[in-house]
Amino acid sequence: MSDHTREGGDERPLAGRVAVVTGASRNAGRGIAVELGAAGATVYVTGRSAGDHVATDLGTGTVDETARLVDEAGGEGVAVRCDHTDDGQVAALFERVAAERGGLDLLVNNVWGGYEGYDEEPFDAPFWEQPMDRYDRMFDAGVRAHFTASAHAAPLLGAGALVVNTTAWDRDRYLGAVPYDVAKHAVTRMVYGMALDLRERGVTVLALAPGWMRTEYLREQYGVDDATAHEHPDLARTESTRYVGRAVVALATDPDVAEKSGEVLQTGALAGEYDFVDVDGRRVPPFTLPSDDRLD
Repeated sequence: MSDHTREGGDERPLAGRVAVVTGASRNAGRGIAVELGAAGATVYVTGRSAGDHVATDLGTGTVDETARLVDEAGGEGVAVRCDHTDDGQVAALFERVAAERGGLDLLVNNVWGGYEGYDEEPFDAPFWEQPMDRYDRMFDAGVRAHFTASAHAAPLLGAGALVVNTTAWDRDRYLGAVPYDVAKHAVTRMVYGMALDLRERGVTVLALAPGWMRTEYLREQYGVDDATAHEHPDLARTESTRYVGRAVVALATDPDVAEKSGEVLQTGALAGEYDFVDVDGRRVPPFTLPSDDRLD
């Protein structure tokens, strides 16, 4: 059972709540889905990798595996194979949620196809050397995918519902590559506008930025597990993929979360505010970039 709850608190504070987590076959999406399951939620986990089919070169993991982990954590996991660049598949996903559950309490927009195909130019190459399809992937399988899921989810969201867009953010500093920087800041700005549009309906919309995560791929590369990974000198600043999940649970169970609507939040800062720790017992501080690339 997750330790995100305070002493004497409800160990299943999201029992009866319905969530959709996009891009949940691995990494942050999986960590978020599992923590929601530990809090008792029903979680629809979506992604392209399902069954024996792994759709990316960025590591193993399927929505079926994540749904099983949600079940094991104490929730109900529902695996849905969905390509979030296909509008028809996205529409079918939310039609299914409506038919089976009658509404939606939480949407986590986490899908991100922007890292695929990185055998081309380096991530931080000057913008004129960046391949155009990298920009397209970050917007089609990132920014647009967040928008499309939110548009189809909106009719299902009632008062008290929450939408969270995962992003990358360090106090508006430059993120090291123009396509990436523009895409992530677009995701963040989208939150502000959606928060305004949904305000009268009582729906809260937030952007949430994790730090440097120990993804399944990274753990495999270093041969470490989450309990001791921070002891490796190269991984001292990292956090598990469950850490951002605990931040989502804290937000979803905060009766005053609407006061944060439209804001960009960091996992490390929320850990201090809501008094939770990572799976290794540490409270990892908010992520900061190693240098400031401001012009002034």
